[in-house]
Formats: sequence, C-alpha cells, structure tokens
Amino acid sequence: MLHRVFVYPLLLLRFFMFTDSHCHLNRLDLTKYDGELSGAIAAMKEANVSRAMAIMCDFAEYDEIANIVSTYGDETLNLGMSVGIHPCEDIDVLQSATVERLIETARADHVWAIGETGLDYYWSTENKKEQQASLARHIHASQSLKKPLVIHMRDAKEDTIDILKSEGAEHGIIHCFTEDWDTAKRALDLGFYISFSGIVSFKSAQMIQDAAQKMPRDRILIETDSPYLAPVPKRGRPNEPAYVPYVASHIAGMYGCSSDEVGALTAKNFENLLAQYH
Repeated sequence: MLHRVFVYPLLLLRFFMFTDSHCHLNRLDLTKYDGELSGAIAAMKEANVSRAMAIMCDFAEYDEIANIVSTYGDETLNLGMSVGIHPCEDIDVLQSATVERLIETARADHVWAIGETGLDYYWSTENKKEQQASLARHIHASQSLKKPLVIHMRDAKEDTIDILKSEGAEHGIIHCFTEDWDTAKRALDLGFYISFSGIVSFKSAQMIQDAAQKMPRDRILIETDSPYLAPVPKRGRPNEPAYVPYVASHIAGMYGCSSDEVGALTAKNFENLLAQYH
C-alpha cells in the first residue's frame, strides 16, 4: 500500500512542531530535574514539543493534572487533559465511573478527551465484565460530550473492537498501538486514529512497524506514554514528553521524510481529531 508523504512549508513545520498525544505528566520521573516539573516542561519546549495531552487514570488524579495544565500551559505549550478510569484500576474504582460523573468532570474546555479507558486482559481477567461495563460508560460519556475516547487495548483486541462497534463509538484514539495491521484497519474503519509510542522504535516490534507503515497518513498520531516505554535511543530510561521527536524520527525513517514532517503531520491530525465535531 503506497501513501503520499505530505510535504509542509517551513513556516508550517515551525507552527505545528510536535504533539505528544498521550503522556502522564503527574507521574514523570523528575530526578534529573531535581524534582521540579518545570524542568521537564522546559525540556519539552527545547525539543519543540508544543502540545501534549496529560492522561488521567483515576478520579483521584484529576485535581493534580488540572493544576499542571493550568500552571504550565502557555502560548508556547498547549496543554490539555483527559478524564477517565484506566481498565487496570480496582473494581470499585471502575464502578465509580458512572456516565454522569464522567460527563460532569469532563465538561471543562481544558478536558480534551475521555479516557484512558479500554480493556486490559494482560494484567487481569477476573474483572472482565467490570472493564467492559466501564468502557461502555466511557463511550456514552464521549458521545454525550462529543469528545474523543482514549482507548487502552492489551491482550483484548477482539472484545475492545466489538464493544466499540456495538456501542457506536466513532471518535477517538487507540493509544500505544501494539497490534497488527488487521486490528488497526478495524479500528480505522470505526473512525479511530492510531497512536504509536516508543515501542515502534524497538527492533522486536516488526508487527507494529508494519502497521505503522501501512497507516493512512491522515490518521496516525505519536505519543510517549511517558514515563513508560522510552523510545530508542533512550530505551531503558524514564520516558518524558521531550522524547516524542524520537518516535517521529523512527516513523520518518519508514516514510522516507524528515522527523519534522512527521511532527507536522501528526500534530495536524491531532488538531483534526479534536475538531471532529466542531
């Protein structure tokens, strides 16, 4: 499958820079910054990361993440957040995510998306029903607010895709994609974007690289999922949003273009995702 590589004028490359579509700003390892988040924020700007979405996994994190977004977002760094409950949370936490509570918490403009929700059968198969019910409620909140979903999918691709389809989900991101092209295609057919993390740079990730290579260029995103999954050449170290250009660089090698062009392309795609219903 051949795709045209988008070539952007230099002015647009500078405007878009890099977007980290998925990071956990409240969980970063700040040791090298003397415990100061401001150091990681400065590193983002130095790396030309101009936008990032901070991901919430539990209601207990909301105030901390919202404070980070309001404190550090400015004219050079556009910060937003998601609202949702991670599928690996305890059953009582999963059940606390009612449609009404999700909608009420996620109404504000600084909340860009609903999630991180989804299914994870790698860590737990005993609470499948609770995970599935939570995912369905997140979908309903997303539909009500017209904000995209952020979907976590691990060892659960069939059930995840089936629930997204049966509940009418059509707007969101499959984050940290680790499946094959067939799964990507099924998600794309539902209207989702696919986000690739540092895993795409690992030598062992041929299946994921094949999927990235086949992606329609207007539906691909990049992320760090920091502090996890640092890309080559930072693999094995704590990850941070400043490393998202390394993800872009690896994809650029597959596409035969510059990392700046991948940065511009994925930044524009993220913009289109947020504007889908506006």
